[in-house]
Amino acid sequence: MARQIALPPTLAPRLISRVAAAAYISVSPTMFDEMVRDGRMPQPKKLGERRLAWDVRAIDLAVDLLPVQGNDITDTAWSDIDDAT
Repeated sequence: MARQIALPPTLAPRLISRVAAAAYISVSPTMFDEMVRDGRMPQPKKLGERRLAWDVRAIDLAVDLLPVQGNDITDTAWSDIDDAT
């Protein structure tokens, strides 16, 4: 689907299609579907009876949680950030 012309060109959409979500994380739509099924990527938002879209913010969070090649140690550098209250 084409971008809405009502939005200014500098405003990125919050919700994106399956194909756009796959492109956003540099995988094929089929691979994106697999990642959604196995929980590496978020489930879509339901916009209508048959219309689904993915939240870019949720995708960003899921990408942050993906493992890093060659790094078997869990990154805890920011793990205490929630404890600072």
